[in-house]
Amino acid sequence: MTEYKFLEPFTLNNGTVIKNRIVMAPMTEMSAYESGAITKDQIDYYGMRSGGVGIELTACAYVSPLGKGFDGNLSVASDSMIPGLSKLAQAMKSNGTKAILQIFDAGRMSTSKILKGEQPVSASAIRAERPGLETPRALTGAEVLDEIKAFGEATRRAAQAGFDGVEIHGANTYLIQQFFSPNSNQRDDQWGGSLDNRMRFPLAVIDQVREAAGQYASKDFIVGYRISPEEIETPGIRLEDTLAFVDKLADSTLDYLHVSMGNVWRTSLNDKSSTEPILPQIQRVLAGRLPLIGVGGVETPADAEKVMDAGIEFAAIGRELIREPKWVQKVIANDEKTIRYVISPNDIDDLNVPAPLWDFLNVVFKPIAGISTEATPAETFANAAAPWEKF
Repeated sequence: MTEYKFLEPFTLNNGTVIKNRIVMAPMTEMSAYESGAITKDQIDYYGMRSGGVGIELTACAYVSPLGKGFDGNLSVASDSMIPGLSKLAQAMKSNGTKAILQIFDAGRMSTSKILKGEQPVSASAIRAERPGLETPRALTGAEVLDEIKAFGEATRRAAQAGFDGVEIHGANTYLIQQFFSPNSNQRDDQWGGSLDNRMRFPLAVIDQVREAAGQYASKDFIVGYRISPEEIETPGIRLEDTLAFVDKLADSTLDYLHVSMGNVWRTSLNDKSSTEPILPQIQRVLAGRLPLIGVGGVETPADAEKVMDAGIEFAAIGRELIREPKWVQKVIANDEKTIRYVISPNDIDDLNVPAPLWDFLNVVFKPIAGISTEATPAETFANAAAPWEKF
């Protein structure tokens, strides 16, 4: 067997040992019940993909009723969800895989139809420039504090359900990013305006999550954070803003940082003169204080090893684990030649791919990547925003 570095264990700052450096990226499967409760399809889907990867991340789960972002969105907004979430956590924790629940609020990236007639909320009453979206209502000061508490309560539920940790979803244009962005946050109180003020909400969420973890979970409970490094809007998040934020995150109580991009080697969306990929720039700011998860276009063992060679601690694999649930196991067994890099509609039942996920993949990725017939070319998102990074 090839001696791949990505098969080596890694110890987080809190002492938790991750058995290898491969992470299953969080991928929206849109398969929960209307109430947000877990379904058997989701349990089967995640269960099939556990056991090999070191960390398995769920799709985002909303922390408050107004945080729901789409049909089939998983909920962690009430205690009634704990029994179902417990079944999901157990299915994910196979053979030492760490089960991480990703928690979020969609903010203005929702609609009154999704929210049963309620107006979406955000940092400010500014509509996202995406078809079908509405002008949100700005959260009041008291509601901002309630929202922060909701992330803490979601963490309590995740711990009580048996998850090994949570990932705070501060990326992909959702509420936490909306507070950080000068595009969506034009408040004139302590939560908006200056860069420091726009950092205040995400940092408060991290503190609340860590406090809840300290009260309800064991000391090895993992708290991660996901960012999108840039926005294409003007005004919008620029890389220099993110690097300043990363410096704050590196000194926080987080256990890892996860950078959401369509290609792990992508360069700046805004500075076309910059030829250096974004991740090494983030690495320099982190300076070893937090491990980094790189994602985007990692399909083959050679792709994952290239991430390791660059000194990035973890490589996240997304769509390839839909096609090949036993990717890690086949690498370990020296059976790489049988890894599946294509998928057919005839495969989806055998692979436990929920129908809503298959439909989504064919709408979002098939026109640009041929998800149903071939692996996504690594260069697809090399210097462009992926679909989930746009407003």
